[in-house]
Order: sequence, then structure tokens, then C-alpha cells
Amino acid sequence: MRLINALVRTLKIQTFSIIAGSEACNARCPFCISKMTPALSVELSEPKVNWKKFKTACRVAKNYGTHTAMFTGKGEPTLFPKQITKFLDEMAEFNFAPIELQTNGILIAEKPEIYSSHLKEWYARGLTTIAISITHYEPGKNRKVYLPHKKQYIDLPALIKTLHEHEFSVRLTCILANDFIDSKEKIENLMAFAKENEVEQLTLTPVNKPEESENYAVWNWTNQHHLSEKQKKEIFDYIEENGNRVLRLSHGAIVFDVKGQNVCLNNCLSVNPNSEELRNLIFFPDGHLRYYWQYPGAIIM
Repeated sequence: MRLINALVRTLKIQTFSIIAGSEACNARCPFCISKMTPALSVELSEPKVNWKKFKTACRVAKNYGTHTAMFTGKGEPTLFPKQITKFLDEMAEFNFAPIELQTNGILIAEKPEIYSSHLKEWYARGLTTIAISITHYEPGKNRKVYLPHKKQYIDLPALIKTLHEHEFSVRLTCILANDFIDSKEKIENLMAFAKENEVEQLTLTPVNKPEESENYAVWNWTNQHHLSEKQKKEIFDYIEENGNRVLRLSHGAIVFDVKGQNVCLNNCLSVNPNSEELRNLIFFPDGHLRYYWQYPGAIIM
């Protein structure tokens, strides 16, 4: 515990991130962050979770001011739905709120007869928000990124409706990339799609990559699809000119109200060693607790 205290006693922690599932994924994202960052003990098969250390990680997060918990993954968390339920049970005593799940949404959309019961269990155990990763409002564009091996993409509006029927808030997390969402006109259309489907939150994150990558092909695709400075300025200026700032997060993300739609201008893989607030406290199934994805040395226990 001395090491934990030395590292975080003066810090606040914004989000407690839980690596659920394994590296296995049912999507084929060409910009996959998981493939570009170290595996850090996460493999393809369902991992055995160190539940004792998970309890310790929950305690550390709460002791240092964390209220928000988030299920994420090196792969797709919903491939192992019972594990998510187990995590929610184990963390119940710590009263995290809100709790969100990051997903590509494919299994929930394609197998509603199976996942309906899981959604009910997760909601009953405190899950509040489901964040769906997208790259566009057009199904064909999303298929090209997530499901190029299939004939069509999921019915995204139907998925959003299903999640609302189960009383979840929905966030669309859109990766901004050249040839996808890369202009103010497309941002306008994306916001119109979000409003039409009553999406509570819309997050815009320019595609990004670490300085060093574990996978050159993914790094190269990402490098070729970065937004240009002109494209980013056009998009950011549009949001600024048409929205009102309502919140600024410690890692630099800014939340706007744009004509009634919640829009967050976000960034990923940000590193600020001088900050007094950690963006993430990340629990890995083997029991390790880290605070950056891309650096194996960023470890607390």
C-alpha cells in the first residue's frame, strides 16, 4: 500500500476503467487501439479474474475520489456477458455511479433474444449508460470499418431503441477519420441522426495512435486517415460557433450543448504527467492496476 499511496495520494482519479473480457473481438476495426498497445497479460480466451485484487482496485478508486466506473476492453466486452454481471456484483458495495459499458453493439443488436436478459441484469445491478462505437451515421460506412466480412451493418436505430426500452442512456462515440466524418456538414448530419434517435450523448474523438505501435498495419491505416488540421479546425469551429460550453473535463475534453444535443469534443491516449488528476485507473483481469494503456511502466500495483 505504500507504493499506492506514494503514486496517488495527491491525485484525484476521474474514471475507474475495468478491462472486461479478452482480446477477442467480433469487429475488424482498422484503427484498433488494442492492436497498437501492449497486451499487458490480456489474451484471446476468457481471462481468470483476480477478484481479491479487483476489490482492492475498487477501494483504491473510491479512496481517491472516483465515482464513475466504465467497462471497456482490449477486445469486445459483451463476448463474455456473464463476466460483466459478475463484475457488477463484486463492485456493488462500492456504489459507483454512473457505470457505463463501451461496446461495438454488434452482439446486442444481432442476438436480442439472448442479450435482452443480460441487459435486464446489468440495469438491475447499476449499469446506467451504454456507449456504442461508430464511425458514421451511414450503415455502409460503419460496415466498412466494423463488419467488412459481412454483407451489412447492424440496425443502429433499432439498437438504440432497444437500449432505451431497457432504460439505458445511450452515448454514440464517433471516431472522426478522413473519408468518414471529416467535415462540418457531416457533423451536422451526425447530430441530426443523434437527435432523431434521442441519443443522450454524442462524443467526437479524432482517430489517434500511440507514438510506438505493436501493429504497423493498424498504425499505418490510422496515420493515413488522420484528420488534417484544416478538417479539425472546421469541425471544432463549427461546434464552438453553434454550441455553448457546459463542461470541461480534466484531460481537456469539452462538452457542448449544440442546438439541444450534448456533444463532447474528446481525445484519446492523452498523457499529462503534470496533472493532479488521473484520467483513468485501469484494472486488468490478472489484478494489475495501471493508469495509461500504452506504457507498461504506468503501474500502481
